[in-house]
Amino acid sequence: MEHVKPDQPVEARQHEVPDVQKLNAWLQSVAPHFGEVLSIEQFPSGYSNLTFCLKTANQEYILRRPPIGANIKSAHDMGREFMVLTRLKPHFNKIPSPIIYGEDETVIGAPFYIMQRLQGVILRASHAQQLKLSPELFKSISEALVDTLVELHSIDIVKTGLDQLGKPEGYVQRQVEGWIKRYYAAETDSLEQMNQLAEWLKQQQPAPQQPTFLHNDFKYDNVILDPDNLGNIIGVLDWEMATVGDPLMDLGASLAYWSEAGDNPVLQSFNLTALPGNLTRQQIANRYSEKSGRDVSGIHFYYLFGLFKNAVIAQQIYARWKQGFSKDPRFGGLIHVIKALAKQGVESLDTQKL
Repeated sequence: MEHVKPDQPVEARQHEVPDVQKLNAWLQSVAPHFGEVLSIEQFPSGYSNLTFCLKTANQEYILRRPPIGANIKSAHDMGREFMVLTRLKPHFNKIPSPIIYGEDETVIGAPFYIMQRLQGVILRASHAQQLKLSPELFKSISEALVDTLVELHSIDIVKTGLDQLGKPEGYVQRQVEGWIKRYYAAETDSLEQMNQLAEWLKQQQPAPQQPTFLHNDFKYDNVILDPDNLGNIIGVLDWEMATVGDPLMDLGASLAYWSEAGDNPVLQSFNLTALPGNLTRQQIANRYSEKSGRDVSGIHFYYLFGLFKNAVIAQQIYARWKQGFSKDPRFGGLIHVIKALAKQGVESLDTQKL
């Protein structure tokens, strides 16, 4: 079995790193047994919340906070994410233990929370080729990913109190209408294939499924693998979008991230699922159905919605770049991603294949 080094933090970006003295003073007042934080490093990957590694004399912890300047009352609610972990932990052991929530923004400039650090491997597209994982191992990891999603969807949302996270009634319709509205609010180029997908999604919504707990961003780079057995998932990260609703929306989102060998190279560059050994999208749907007992005959709708949603997210970033709010040249290239996602959606619509 291949052995890969666990994910490691690096020197923190100076404009983002929390003030260690203020943090220690607060910790001493609210959790005197926590121990003094001796150093703070940062996990640089990701485009959303900031993630830091706190090191004390005996332990390492993770601190999560919103991006600098973000609207913390909406998309970056640390209190909600901490609550999700707290309610989930007794019923799902593949998450870090939540330790403490800090609501006082004067400590580090925003609400934050601290949790256990799980030592393990995170597979990312940027280094996937260098890992040279065997097809047999990729098959095992992709199967474990599906099985973990099934496990999440089997949690009793009433017993855990997770049903309070959202309103499952009408969830699919709200998502479709909301993301279509977001697209046209950010539209910069008239793309006929995006228009076609939006219209189809409005007219083809499926009958509601029994609601379950949803992760809403379930993919390779949000899971932690056991470094001694990469086919074993030991942790699931990034719960900021967790809610309750139709479980096939979660599966569809995962499928929309999942590129295959024949897909547009632009889309393949964002993940590592096209490498040999990974299950195909259809095999993922089949395994999910087999393990969960759910009917996935209507999964095509959810996959197309996932592609459309990903395109909208890219469109929102591209629109800010085009309006001059960002100078990052990578964002200027996102128009090609949007077009590739729309094209893939329309082609799937024509072939009725995942």
